[in-house]
Amino acid sequence: MNLNLHETDTPRYIERVKKYNEGKNKYATVITLGCQQNEADSEKIKAMARDMGYTLTDKAELCDLIVVNTCAIREHAEQKALSIVGNFKALRRENPDLVVGVCGCMAAEPHVAEKIKKSYHHVSFTLEPSMLHRFPELVCRTLLDRRRSFVLGLDEGDVVEGMGSVRLSSHKAWVSIMYGCNNFCSYCIVPYVRGRERSRKSEDILAECRELVGLGYKEITLLGQNVNSYRADISFPELLRRVAGIPGDFIVRFMTSHPKDASDELIAVFGDYSGKIAPSFHLPLQSGSDPILKAMNRTYNRQRYLDTVRKIREAVPDVALTSDIIVGFPGETDEDFEATLDILRTVRFDMVFSFNYSIREGTRAAGMQNQVPEQVKKERMTRLLDMQCEISREINDTHLGKTERVIVDAVEKKDGAVLYNGRTSQNKLVHFTSSGCKIGDFVKVKITRAGAFDLFGEMEEI
Repeated sequence: MNLNLHETDTPRYIERVKKYNEGKNKYATVITLGCQQNEADSEKIKAMARDMGYTLTDKAELCDLIVVNTCAIREHAEQKALSIVGNFKALRRENPDLVVGVCGCMAAEPHVAEKIKKSYHHVSFTLEPSMLHRFPELVCRTLLDRRRSFVLGLDEGDVVEGMGSVRLSSHKAWVSIMYGCNNFCSYCIVPYVRGRERSRKSEDILAECRELVGLGYKEITLLGQNVNSYRADISFPELLRRVAGIPGDFIVRFMTSHPKDASDELIAVFGDYSGKIAPSFHLPLQSGSDPILKAMNRTYNRQRYLDTVRKIREAVPDVALTSDIIVGFPGETDEDFEATLDILRTVRFDMVFSFNYSIREGTRAAGMQNQVPEQVKKERMTRLLDMQCEISREINDTHLGKTERVIVDAVEKKDGAVLYNGRTSQNKLVHFTSSGCKIGDFVKVKITRAGAFDLFGEMEEI
């Protein structure tokens, strides 16, 4: 069900907290861990906090409201989040009225929510990502009713529109088009913490994108756990076509794609709008071994993956391909790992995001036999990274002497010099010098030096 925020109780709770905060200098901060979807969620949390009368700041020690938006994709992410949350115990001791909330994927795990309830008494509430619109309600309960709240039980049917966003950037925007996941990869906790797939109506997405373009945003990234699994009144390829067709000087990105939904129609749109849709395609592989892919429940094999890569490159020859790799999945043999390295040699990704397999309680893989020893994972990871680093450097070397269109993201002073940072349409990081440009500008940069993970150059004067 698609609801407008005003069809919920949220506005009433926002007004109650706002009235409570009237005449007081109240500050709030949101600490974001994890993926781009969490970043997009945090932008909405910030907007609701602002509407409740809080001034946003990055200084936790000043705050009356602290929200930690957590990730649960790996055990290390949970440990980091709990460590951060634990650090606020002293602040709560100094300020008994401090409200500390834990949101995000970790908060949706029952055993973690129970641990926070019993052992982290300074935490006022936990909130699952599928119930983000209830954030003002939990703040209100804490302040007015003096109640701690631990919300569990996924609300899988509702997509709530009308939540504003305090955008992290003035020129790049995340636009969530769907939530949740139906794939149940055997290693992944996401379907259990973000619920089943729910897609926004295309008219709401397009209205948001048109507004962003009108405000001068130069890059729009369509987000979803599996963005190309979008299913609403139109298909994802058609949605992508309509977003790319919005008049204006901006580029469109989308992530993350599942290979099973990288259809011929999607690839055709990717090629037809290559001037508007960035020539960058993130296509998670996870493993190059068919037996491991089957055990992961990835629903494709290596040949289908390679066929998809071939089609993408035929449609957009200058595409930058990136991927995700899991090293040391249960039962992964030396032969299985070599099959993954063979895919790296064959496809030659511009970059891979690689992770050692981490047991996630509640997933099927957690109970699998033949868990790979940590030392073996480390050795395999080192080999993979060494190979990919060499491939990335060789690909980046091909950009030497070329002029790239770059969107300016940041400016910094280094060794007394002014250095600009930006991204090419292929999403490659570029550091460059310039006599003067503004964040959010499109500029031309001649590449003079290349590394494995970034490029260096000089802006060509207009």
